[in-house]
Amino acid sequence: MSEASSLQTGAQLRLYGCPTCGRVSQLLHPIADSTPLPCPRCATPLHHRRPRSLQRTWAYLIAATILYIPANLLPIMSTSNVFQGETLHTILGGIEELRTGGDWLLALIVFIASIAVPMLKIGALLVLVITAQRRSRWKQVERAQLYRMIDAVGHWSMLDVFVVVLLVGTIRFGPLGGVMPEPGLLAFGAVVVLTMLAAGSFDPRLIWPEEEAPQRHP
Repeated sequence: MSEASSLQTGAQLRLYGCPTCGRVSQLLHPIADSTPLPCPRCATPLHHRRPRSLQRTWAYLIAATILYIPANLLPIMSTSNVFQGETLHTILGGIEELRTGGDWLLALIVFIASIAVPMLKIGALLVLVITAQRRSRWKQVERAQLYRMIDAVGHWSMLDVFVVVLLVGTIRFGPLGGVMPEPGLLAFGAVVVLTMLAAGSFDPRLIWPEEEAPQRHP
């Protein structure tokens, strides 16, 4: 018998980990599936898998994909001064202005943080959700590493939002000029938040479908 086959999983031992307080509890006697199972310490409902994980992830992911389009097409901020009037700026326009101005490194950083990372996060989450839904065993370790990377990137995609909020708060010259946020910034922030919610809703244990949830009833 191999070492792996001599080990039992938490599901086989009917162990439940509480996501709130961290207590691990063992179900001693089989119960019906419909019976609520609260944590003995904090009363949080216990589950072996996050309930409706794929459905929630799909919902957040579809909303993020839809908002990704206006986030890149609508202006994220406007600048105004007494000489040139009001000028609208999009993310792609800002990258092009940095490139033509010779700031290649800054243009590359903004492109990676604002265009590439959100798009890659959405694509990677789509791969995780589709393969989990099909109960695929393809590249399970690599998919788990991909999920950890997506979860770690998280809020770093908010670079544009942080920059615009900083500019709006610091550049205030009244009628002489200023910086104002535009609808594109709201859409972009929503994309980042929705992808974070999608990553948080996805249960990485679904990457290993052979580990079936235990039966509560005999």
